[in-house]
Amino acid sequence: MVNNKSIRIDKFLWSVRIYKTRSIASDACRKGKIIINNIQVKPSRIIIKDEIITVKKLPVIFTYRVIEPVGNRVSAKLVEQFAEDLTSEEQKTKLDFRQSPEAGYRDRGSGRPTKKERRVIDKLKEDFNDH
Repeated sequence: MVNNKSIRIDKFLWSVRIYKTRSIASDACRKGKIIINNIQVKPSRIIIKDEIITVKKLPVIFTYRVIEPVGNRVSAKLVEQFAEDLTSEEQKTKLDFRQSPEAGYRDRGSGRPTKKERRVIDKLKEDFNDH
């Protein structure tokens, strides 16, 4: 499993299942959401063993350590062999709250949102995800 070839950061992020597609990983790099050694990186940045990668997927900021660079997508069970998750528990609790019903709570019996309310809700979610 030792690769002596150079692996791009966008390909690595896709390979270890941090992003669903390589193009999404590339876009995240271009938008400055991927940081290595306190420097925003381009998608073509080559990664090396033991580098710390910071991934901003708001509201959570994930941190990973490269155990071994890999270019081919691996199964979810094997991800632990290539990337170590260093994300703090405090950051992970932010993700739990976002997925909880309290984050989008609506009074019982108030019915479905109207078209106008839905636009407002979508706008708020979009603004939240862009930061």
